[in-house]
Amino acid sequence: MLIAQEETFGPVAAILAFDTEAEVVARANVSEMGLAAYVFTSDLNRAIRCSAALEYGMVAVNTPSFTGPPVPFGGWKESGLGREGSTHGIDEFLELKYVCIDDLTRGMTPSHTV
Repeated sequence: MLIAQEETFGPVAAILAFDTEAEVVARANVSEMGLAAYVFTSDLNRAIRCSAALEYGMVAVNTPSFTGPPVPFGGWKESGLGREGSTHGIDEFLELKYVCIDDLTRGMTPSHTV
């Protein structure tokens, strides 16, 4: 089903029947997109297993909406690189650098130390 394989940028939910968790996760992960996935279940363990196995940047369990200021919005695969929003979004604009400086005060007089 084409509508379940491409990003629609619209209010469309593809609901497909499945026989096993492995089957449904494999069918979802074959997509080139990976922005958001939704899991509806009454089994908490199933929700955790599926959420961990789904190759999507965001997974909502038993809710159609999960955005807001604390949410790191972004996807995997062709649905984006990195995150925006929240502190995770800020981190995307920063470059981490580790600097190790040996003891520079050796051989200096006390007036030159910090």
